[in-house]
Amino acid sequence: MIYLDYQATTPLAPEAREAMLPWLGGPDSDGFANPHSAHRAGRAAAAALEVARARVARLLPPGGRVIFTSGATEAINLAIRGSGARRLVVSAIEHAAVLDTARALDPALMLLPVDAHGLVAADVAIPAGTGLVAVMQVNNEIGTVQPVEQIAARAHDAGALLLCDAVQAAGKLAAPAGADLVAISAHKVYGPKGIGALWVRDGLAIDPLITGGGQEGGLRAGTFSPALAAGFGAAADVCTSLWESDAAHVDKLWALARDRLTGWTLNGSATARWRGNCNVRIDGLDAARLLSECRSVAISAGSACASGSGRPSHVLRAIGLSDKQARSSLRIGFGRYTRADDLEAGLAAILSAVRAQSL
Repeated sequence: MIYLDYQATTPLAPEAREAMLPWLGGPDSDGFANPHSAHRAGRAAAAALEVARARVARLLPPGGRVIFTSGATEAINLAIRGSGARRLVVSAIEHAAVLDTARALDPALMLLPVDAHGLVAADVAIPAGTGLVAVMQVNNEIGTVQPVEQIAARAHDAGALLLCDAVQAAGKLAAPAGADLVAISAHKVYGPKGIGALWVRDGLAIDPLITGGGQEGGLRAGTFSPALAAGFGAAADVCTSLWESDAAHVDKLWALARDRLTGWTLNGSATARWRGNCNVRIDGLDAARLLSECRSVAISAGSACASGSGRPSHVLRAIGLSDKQARSSLRIGFGRYTRADDLEAGLAAILSAVRAQSL
C-alpha cells in the first residue's frame, strides 16, 4: 500500500525504534525497570526519561517544562481543565480534543471564525473576562498555519492564557511563540503512539487530571514508559537535525502533487500552509466511495478521529464549503519517507478512481 495519510500518523522513524528496544527489557535485561524505583535499574530508567524530556523540549519554546502524557488529547485536557479557566474562546477549526473539552466546560463557548483560507484574523478581538484561548498552529485537515504569536498577544491583552495545539507543527515549524501551553504528540513526529507532551510556561500553575502517585511533577500520576519516552525523544532529535531537509523534500512533493492534480481546488490557504497537507476537491467526486474503491492508497477525507461519523467536516464547513463540496474533498498527506515515485503512483491511482466515477 502507498501511504499518503501523514496527518493521521507518521511512520515510526528507525532511530526511534532502535532507541526504544533497550527499554522494553526481557529476561536478560533490566531495561524493564520501573523508572520510579530507587534501585540502580530504576534510576537508569528514570535517567532515560529525562534524556528524552530534554530532547522533546528542543521542539518547544524556551522557558517552560515538558510534562509527558499518553498523547495530545490528554495533554489538551490537562491544559484546559487544569488551567481552571471557565470562560473559553477557541477557533472554529480546532481538533475535537479541544472543541469537545471546551464545550463540556463552557456552555457559552465562543468560536473564533476563520476566513475562506482557513485563517483566524491576527487582530481578532478577545472578550474581556476570557480565561483561555485555544488556537492550533497547523490545522490537521487543511494544513493552514495560524498567526499564533499575534493571537497570543491579543489573548494576553484580555488577561487570558493561550493554548496551542502544535500536533501537526512540531518538528516541522518553529515553536509557537507567545503560547502559555503547547500540546504535541509523538506519533505525528515519527515517534511511537501512546505518548505525547504538554509544555507549560514557567511560572504557570495548573492542576492535575490524574492523581495518585505524584509523577511528572505532580501533574500526571502513573508509572511511565521509558521505552515510549526514549522513542519520542529520538524522533524529536531526528526532527531537529533534519528540519531543513524534511521541509525541502515536502516542498518537492507538494509541487509534484499540485502539478498532477490540475483542475482540483485547494482547500485552505496556498501560502500560510504546511505543504505536507494537500487537501483538495473536485466537483462531482464521492470521496467516501473513492476511499473504499482506491484500496492501494492510504488517504483520508478528513480527521482520522472523525472518520466514520458520516458528518461533513466542521473544518471545511467553517471555510465556507457546502456539504456537497466537503464530501468531494480528499486529504493527501506526505512527509519524510514518501518517495516521489510512490506519490506519483498514488496520485495516478486516485485519478483513475476519479475517472471511474464519471463513467
